Amino acid sequence: MKKRVLITGAAGFLGSHLCDRFLKEGFHVIGMDNLITGDLKNIEHLFKLEDFEFYHHDVTKFVHVPGKLDYILHFASPASPIDYLKIPIQTLKVGSLGTHNLLGLAKEKKARILIASTSEVYGDPLVHPQNEEYYGNVNTIGPRGVYDEAKRFQESITMAYHRFHGLETRIVRIFNTYGPRMRLNDGRVIPAFIGQALRGEDLTVFGDGLQTRSFCYIDDQVEGIYRLLMSDYADPVNIGNPDEITIKDFAEEIIELTGTDQKIVYQPLPVDDPLQRQPDITLAKKLLGWTPTVNRHEGMKKTYDYFKSLSKEELFKREHKDFSNYTKRH
Repeated sequence: MKKRVLITGAAGFLGSHLCDRFLKEGFHVIGMDNLITGDLKNIEHLFKLEDFEFYHHDVTKFVHVPGKLDYILHFASPASPIDYLKIPIQTLKVGSLGTHNLLGLAKEKKARILIASTSEVYGDPLVHPQNEEYYGNVNTIGPRGVYDEAKRFQESITMAYHRFHGLETRIVRIFNTYGPRMRLNDGRVIPAFIGQALRGEDLTVFGDGLQTRSFCYIDDQVEGIYRLLMSDYADPVNIGNPDEITIKDFAEEIIELTGTDQKIVYQPLPVDDPLQRQPDITLAKKLLGWTPTVNRHEGMKKTYDYFKSLSKEELFKREHKDFSNYTKRH
């Protein structure tokens, strides 16, 4: 019988690419998403496949999946500043209640579970680059705290289940990842710049633009996640591209890529926005034999070409998400 994997957040950017990968590897894939931030268009190409099924469900509610499960990948969560500032309570709930529900399901099914954490657990880091032994510098009550602390709690309860129940758990700390199917204008650097470039607007840089980021292409990220799931290592592992660049230099790269004459405009830096972000991937190299292979120029060209290929209607949907129904209920 084929191995069965449950992927939450399946209609999201990362989740949809993970569905593709596990189907390619010969798994039966069960996708789950409440579609707050996800989009069915990301997985509509999979509905015709016999080995794919989809549950429209909120994991903060009780989760039941009939039949055996070999693996669970928990990727359900708002993941951008615009999202988790608009739906802060849902962000906290999916990291806490949702994770608790899925750990319980993994225990019941005797399944191995991989939890999607984030580089945001490091906050505005005082250590550079960030390795897995660094505990972070997080403002628990700041506007970004709802996301940062949801993920930190997620790691804590996952390790508690591992130690107390002997559950097979994996934790990936994901650094900035980009590629096709991202949602434009979601508050993160690459979607914001691409959206502005496509509309012919000037590129907005916050602060002086000297803060740094490190961008990992989606194919590399998925490969790292897959290898971690199949490993026997339970502690957190950074997966990201250590090729660091300032936001100002990156904006100039986007202008060159798009061949437009946009200018860079500056706005005040948001509260608690990290000034440096670069993964130390020594552990991933040693443990998983993993290192990113797609350079930023190649990855950005693929990403920009993808968004240029979309119709105006599809682009509009990629830029706008209505949270009104959820904010009234949560």
